[in-house]
Amino acid sequence: MKVFLLLSLLAVGAHGAIPIDRRIDCQPDSESTAESCLARGCVYDETTVGPIGTPKCYMRADEIGYTANFGPGGGEILTKNKGPSSPWGDDISSIRYRISGLGNGVLNVRIGTEERRYDPAPILNLPRETLPSDETLQVDIAGTDPFAIAVKRGDGSTLFDTSIGGLIFTDQFIQIAALLPSDKMYGWGENIHQSLKHDFTRYTSWGMFARGDAPNSTDLHTANLYGVHPFYLLLEPSGKAHGVFFLNTNAQDVTTLPAPGLVYRTTGGFLDMYFFPGPTPGQVIAQYHAFIGRPFMPSYWALGYQLCRWGYKSLDDLKSRVNAVMAAGIPLDVVYADIDYMDRRKDFTTDPEKWSGFNEYIDQLHSKGMSSILIFDPAVQADYDVFQRAKDKKVSFIEWERADQVQPEIQSQYPMANDTKIMLGLVWPDRHVAFPDFLDTTTATDEWWEDEFKRYYQQVKFDGAWIDMNEPQVFYTRNTPNDEIPSNGRYPVICPKTGPDAKWDSPPYQTHAVFYYGEDAFLGQDSLCLTGLSQRGTNRMYNTRNLYGWSESRSTSAVMEKTTGRRANVISRSTFASSGRYAGHWLGDNSATWSDLRTSISEAMEFNMFGLPYVGSDVCGFKGVSNEELCLRWHQMAAFHSFYRNHNAIAYPSQDPAVWPSVAAATKKANEFRYRYLPYLYNLHYRSSTLGDTVVRPLFFEYPLDEATHEISYQFMWGPSITVAPVYTQGATSVEAYIPAADTYFSLNDHNYGSKVTTGLNIYDAPTTSNAPTFVRAKLDISAASIIPRHQSSAITTTALRALPFSYLVVPGNGAASGTLFWDDGDSIVESWKDADYVLADLTYSSVGGNSLVVNVTRGTTTIIVPTLAELEIFDYPSAPDYSSFTLNGAKISVNTQASKYSAITKVFTVAFSQRIPLNKEGVSTIRWNNVNKS
Repeated sequence: MKVFLLLSLLAVGAHGAIPIDRRIDCQPDSESTAESCLARGCVYDETTVGPIGTPKCYMRADEIGYTANFGPGGGEILTKNKGPSSPWGDDISSIRYRISGLGNGVLNVRIGTEERRYDPAPILNLPRETLPSDETLQVDIAGTDPFAIAVKRGDGSTLFDTSIGGLIFTDQFIQIAALLPSDKMYGWGENIHQSLKHDFTRYTSWGMFARGDAPNSTDLHTANLYGVHPFYLLLEPSGKAHGVFFLNTNAQDVTTLPAPGLVYRTTGGFLDMYFFPGPTPGQVIAQYHAFIGRPFMPSYWALGYQLCRWGYKSLDDLKSRVNAVMAAGIPLDVVYADIDYMDRRKDFTTDPEKWSGFNEYIDQLHSKGMSSILIFDPAVQADYDVFQRAKDKKVSFIEWERADQVQPEIQSQYPMANDTKIMLGLVWPDRHVAFPDFLDTTTATDEWWEDEFKRYYQQVKFDGAWIDMNEPQVFYTRNTPNDEIPSNGRYPVICPKTGPDAKWDSPPYQTHAVFYYGEDAFLGQDSLCLTGLSQRGTNRMYNTRNLYGWSESRSTSAVMEKTTGRRANVISRSTFASSGRYAGHWLGDNSATWSDLRTSISEAMEFNMFGLPYVGSDVCGFKGVSNEELCLRWHQMAAFHSFYRNHNAIAYPSQDPAVWPSVAAATKKANEFRYRYLPYLYNLHYRSSTLGDTVVRPLFFEYPLDEATHEISYQFMWGPSITVAPVYTQGATSVEAYIPAADTYFSLNDHNYGSKVTTGLNIYDAPTTSNAPTFVRAKLDISAASIIPRHQSSAITTTALRALPFSYLVVPGNGAASGTLFWDDGDSIVESWKDADYVLADLTYSSVGGNSLVVNVTRGTTTIIVPTLAELEIFDYPSAPDYSSFTLNGAKISVNTQASKYSAITKVFTVAFSQRIPLNKEGVSTIRWNNVNKS
């Protein structure tokens, strides 16, 4: 219950009582005073004590809005009512609303005007697929003046109620507010949230505008980071869940209200809202991913351990650290090179001195079954052959609108660019760079990008692409000229903040993406000016900046397939909704702090919801000096994230696991567990790519009716079958974990392997010498119980791993279990799953009427090498098995009794087959056996 002390019943300018938990801020851009607040037509109240962040200056929201006209011919027309006007620009007098059912319960509410408005839908070209659902959604008109709607389920429960008021639509400011059925909201990004569930005990605003700012988890920081994901999932009081997606690519923000409610604001486009009915959290996400496009399928090797740093002094320096990690016996697959490998930090070049022999070294890695990923920034220096070829091919770059906007002090330095309007900025190279327009309406830019990748691939046979700085980030972007001329000619881009061009970089409402940084901030800061043109001069960065990383990911994914002839593995810093179709994401330039370790756990779950399951953090922290304990615990946690890379920044000491013997031992152990379970992780990614599942997910996805799971931020599920409780606090030797009572769980930890664990909230030992506490689920509903495909052992690389046979871990509930096996060659391009070459098998275990494991290969192969089944391990096995009774399809098969074992104490049964069981051909294989005590 929320209790607020009312110190005053009167507020300056008040026309009606607005409950203190649902105020809409009228002055988020500056310090409120009574005079400035009243000048905006709003209410000022500095005496009433409410939740943290309660606005002193707030809108008369119940009067603001539009009138719905339901007369003949006016059914979809909204006209501005007589209530207060917008504080940020003139209200558009007439707009339209449209409600559309997209099928299978998905609902679209669109509000706006079609005249001269930017619509990102044609660029994004989303699949807009819907999935079968028993749920239906409807929209009721909740008010006609002001106009309001209520989105409801078929049972009448309300999901989104705009009767709170505050609908505003101007040329550069759009606002909608809504009351919500609960405060159990998850999502919105990219921001650092201190907990997975949003905090509705206070007012909190979050910016959403792509910006190259590093995460900061030390306290509440509401800054927008690299990407934009205007999507949330909400758990309702009934335990059902729904999702809402705002399809908008302009600068935007959202404020959560204690009511509970939200205020969504954007600086352009439309209010284009999509409601996904669920009703389970997993179904919501599957529906959302079907709509925006399901995630790409990473290569098998890309799920291996990856090593990187910025600041290798030379190729020999990189080799020494890779050799140290390998000498420690740590499984390792991918070696990175940051911008150090480039000649003066220019794309598609190699430092001829410090990195001589780079290609030969990559060849050596390949001979060891390893891979390499190189960094590529989007911008190219304006004075070398790469840029000249771009000009010759008529590539589109981000450019100024008019010649008089071009900065002659910059352009005159570059003969190749001097006759153009290309907007030149500063990034890593020592001279100015140009930014390709990956939204080019022709194929010229993509074709040039492909050509440059292929040219460089002839020199260095890299395997994956790491695309950075693609918000895009630009150094030193300022609003006023330099007082002094730079001695090296490195003039910064100057964005217009006054005059007729200022409306783009300094619009009337600049969003929390600016307000967070203070009075001198502006939207174009630390990036290209928003007055700049994209889409070959037909659109503005004001509308498309949030799509820069998305568009580069799309282009680079296609280019990598054409360059290598294999599956594209792209990792991108900036992302937007549907980026997961083309790339994964690392969580940015984090710090070597326990708080950044902690929030990376919940961030990974958020990005799985956003459709980017190939995600992870810079292990041990990117910035700052890491330490032995932090680095050890970070590896133990991150070993369960799909993107698993150790990376740190220049000027800081090395932090790869070989630096400390204890970290090397812990990482070796964590990696060996991960590598053994890679068939399970790979299967999770197959389900993500084909069905829209998450890989890493919150516990409430599996247990939405268990309220104890709703607040858990730092324990997670690895698919549906395994839960992990990592250590995330300094000095801890145990960890608190919650085991839901709805199912039975067993330990995968060394000291009590296979033992049943107590349900509820308990403390578990977590010594540094063991992996993070990990538990496997025996679901009592046998339709989703656990059979987990694993390798029989680990290996030093995924190449060696793929040659090892399978071992199935069977964790029965009520005497039965099920699972699936997916297997392909791990690297081929998947044009469509319908035509791809792979093995898919249904696995079923039963102890009813005798013991059996049925392997039904529903899709087989004759071209792919598929590991055989060499071993079964069964938990909670009631009595000793009769090894002589094993049959395969009715014929006796031999068992390696020396490698097989049963413990009457732990009730773990392992059987190793002397005759391995093939899994490549379609058909059913049935293994049967009896127990010794069978009468």
